[in-house]
Amino acid sequence: MRELIWSLVLLWNVITLATYGWDKWRSKGQGSRISERTLLLMLFATGWLGAWLAMGWFRHKTVKQPFRRYAITWTVINPFWALLWWTWQGPAAA
Repeated sequence: MRELIWSLVLLWNVITLATYGWDKWRSKGQGSRISERTLLLMLFATGWLGAWLAMGWFRHKTVKQPFRRYAITWTVINPFWALLWWTWQGPAAA
């Protein structure tokens, strides 16, 4: 069960990274954008690693201070940390 959950977290991070990349591409005049609220929700829903990688790789949302402050805050209070704690609570139940 834990392997499945971690696989889903990994998949969500890849989706988050791709979404940030898509939004960066759209920011160059290619059409409608993804809302900052959606990007932050993806970050909060355990997609923080993909979000931070995308912000670094694509230089996306790195200067906009309100967004960056929210990203830092939501990374710190992320449910990922509870998942990590749960994973290291000993052997998995049979």
